[in-house]
Amino acid sequence: MSTPMFQQYAELKSQHPDAVLFFRMGDFYEVFYEDAELCSRALDLTLTARNKHDDRPIPMAGVPHHAAPGYVTRLTEQGHKVAIAEQVEDPAAAKGLVRREVVRVVTPGVVYDPTTLRAETHNWLVALCRPVPEGPVGLAFLDASTGDLRLTEVHQLPVALAEVVRLEPREVLVGPGIGDVDWKDAGSPVLSHMEDEAWTLEEARREVAHVCGADAASFGIDDGVGLCAAGAALRYARDRLGGNLSTIHHPVPYRVDGFMVLDRTTRRNLELTRTVIDGRRKGSLLSLLDKAATSMGSRLLEEWLAFPLIDRAAIAGRQGAVAELVEQPRTRDDLREALKHVADIERIGARVGQGTAHARDLAALARTLHAAPLAVRAAQGLRSLHGLLPSDLCDDVAADLHTWIVDDPPISLTEGGLIRSGAHAELDELTRLSLEGVGIIGEVEQRERKATGISSLRIRKNKVFGYFIEVTKANLHKVPSRFLRKQTLANAERYITPELKELEERVLGADERRKQLEYDLFVALRDRVAAHSARLASLARSLARLDALSALAEVAVARRWARPELSDEPVLELEGGRHPMVEEALKEERFVPNDVSLGPGRQMVVLTGPNMSGKSTVMRQTALVALLAQIGSFVPAAKATVGLCDRIFTRVGAADDLRRGQSTFMVEMSETSAILHHATERSLVVLDEIGRGTSTYDGLSIAWAVAEDLVDRVGCRAMFATHYHELCELASDRPTVVNQSVAVSEFRGEIVFLRKLKEGGASRSYGIQCARLAGLPGPVIGRATSLLTRFEKHAPRNDRQQLSLFGVVPNEPVTEAPAEEHPVVDALRALDPDDLSPRAAHQALYELRKMLEG
Repeated sequence: MSTPMFQQYAELKSQHPDAVLFFRMGDFYEVFYEDAELCSRALDLTLTARNKHDDRPIPMAGVPHHAAPGYVTRLTEQGHKVAIAEQVEDPAAAKGLVRREVVRVVTPGVVYDPTTLRAETHNWLVALCRPVPEGPVGLAFLDASTGDLRLTEVHQLPVALAEVVRLEPREVLVGPGIGDVDWKDAGSPVLSHMEDEAWTLEEARREVAHVCGADAASFGIDDGVGLCAAGAALRYARDRLGGNLSTIHHPVPYRVDGFMVLDRTTRRNLELTRTVIDGRRKGSLLSLLDKAATSMGSRLLEEWLAFPLIDRAAIAGRQGAVAELVEQPRTRDDLREALKHVADIERIGARVGQGTAHARDLAALARTLHAAPLAVRAAQGLRSLHGLLPSDLCDDVAADLHTWIVDDPPISLTEGGLIRSGAHAELDELTRLSLEGVGIIGEVEQRERKATGISSLRIRKNKVFGYFIEVTKANLHKVPSRFLRKQTLANAERYITPELKELEERVLGADERRKQLEYDLFVALRDRVAAHSARLASLARSLARLDALSALAEVAVARRWARPELSDEPVLELEGGRHPMVEEALKEERFVPNDVSLGPGRQMVVLTGPNMSGKSTVMRQTALVALLAQIGSFVPAAKATVGLCDRIFTRVGAADDLRRGQSTFMVEMSETSAILHHATERSLVVLDEIGRGTSTYDGLSIAWAVAEDLVDRVGCRAMFATHYHELCELASDRPTVVNQSVAVSEFRGEIVFLRKLKEGGASRSYGIQCARLAGLPGPVIGRATSLLTRFEKHAPRNDRQQLSLFGVVPNEPVTEAPAEEHPVVDALRALDPDDLSPRAAHQALYELRKMLEG
């Protein structure tokens, strides 16, 4: 169809072919063609058609303009971009078709609307480029909703991709030289592109100077590919926000080697930000740590988990602040109480700069600026926080806001009720006139009755004459000369006076003038606040740090965590270490803590024991303690000494990756390969069941070789859990390898997991007993027991622990299992006298006697 309206639609759509075009038509946003079909599926909208009776009807759908933000949110959450085309001229004044323009483009990585954003997490747009083949890779992170911009450059693309994985961006801007990349590890973000000229160094310099108000060198940014990526990110965001990106004041260059490296596998296995089972935040380490009072503090905690420190002094600084807050509960409570009144001024400031903030945003900012001095006052007595306290509390901005904005304004900016009484004399008068117009006219009526002596005098109003004075014929002789005759009726005369005419003009137009004046005054206030956005951003960062530190202190107190001792030596000593999330989830039983010791003379622990006994929990909690220590937190242990790690690797659990066509074993080998290629002597490696996805001897050989390589070549700290009991022999010829196992008690064929580490390897895996606990049918358990007896009988003497199914005579008669030691012996071996209280020891004696008596 080639109507003027569809020509306009086609022109705007051609400018944004990769976005759904919301085309404003009166009170609705309409979508057409493929966009309509997409929105019908994605938003559950009714699909109709324009010109239904034509041979080629045009698919069409629509949403009310006031409900559009919710629909836009749903589209961006599904990975779509939305271009908003508004009517940019008054339909009443337009000649012909109303002119429309795309005023902004909402993409998953460039969002301002608070209804679209998750308050507790950043909304990252990542830009990547490699202008020179095999040259360095430029990388920039931008959160347009907070004004946060960071940039760096690295020499290898995999390193750059690892940085992308850290924060799982919503959108990636792919620049020159990046090529085909599998983005699944980064959460499958939306991919976008820009023309090559947007990635040049000259363009980047201009963009940074334009947006940030100073040249890149003044921010300590070199003329490198990191700057190219930052410039492209800024231009992309600015183009989509209609040209305004004034809240980014301080781009921050950083070095990748300044932080611990955590790959996707480790982040997933340790459940740092979401659980493995359902991918939700609840149940993750972040959800446990996030006791922040503000959204800014929540985002900063997430950032600290993504970027653990490796600088001992920086870690000690955070720990010192947490320790003081732990030791002074009154100060901590006062600080947290003050922070409860702090709004998300990072994002409010961004909306102020963009010109989209409403009156409630400014009211929240006013409350925050009132609460900020209370938070600073609460923290002033803590020495470790002195360098973190804001020096500028923006008192002048607070005073300006308090003067003008009411405490509880409406959401609408055009209906009035925004500006505080007494702030503006003309507005006060208009408000009085618009709200009290009838009363004012009544006052004039009473005054005229008294002045003329005409008790029946009335002031009336109609659409033709407006306000007028009506006097009956009997009282015409009392009418003063200042009354001007307007109309003669059968029984009365109607008059006006200069005063009444002036009052009429003021009262009849007062409400509209009041609303317009309030809007103008609000916009002027918002613009004044925007001029201080850099100061507000600095204050926001300071308050977020105080909030995050107080949250860590709150967790430390509530969970009985200890301050770890930091060491430059490659050690990891834990007394009473606990898994924070597992301990939190336990409701009916006590979590059993364990000691772990790794260091130069005790480099690798080979950990054996049955399934479900707690091997994986112990290994994960060890890695989590090391990680928590390096974000500056206290740790779930009675005592801890942590040697700083450059990387933490985990290879835990079994899962295939059908998206990449990889079997469970291939995934296992790929992850193990990455560890062996990248681990250093400063790393911590946690491995669980290497080699179990293939045949027994293949798997054992691989596991043995991997363990040897970690000890002999890499030299890192490692925990190696396995059911291959042969690996316990590593300790006999490698003095830095030790064997540990998880204690188990067995009685009458049943096993009890004691969850306690003990020195030495396990003698059995108790697989059949675990299968019984899992509910396998009795006949299956019985048959498995018989087969195990047969296999053990025919296995070579030195291979009784791990048996191949090949070579067994299938028709060999089943014999009974050999006699075993009395269960009391096993139970005694499992007891640790040093870990028993007198009451527990007494109870254990009663249980052992019952076992003897049968």
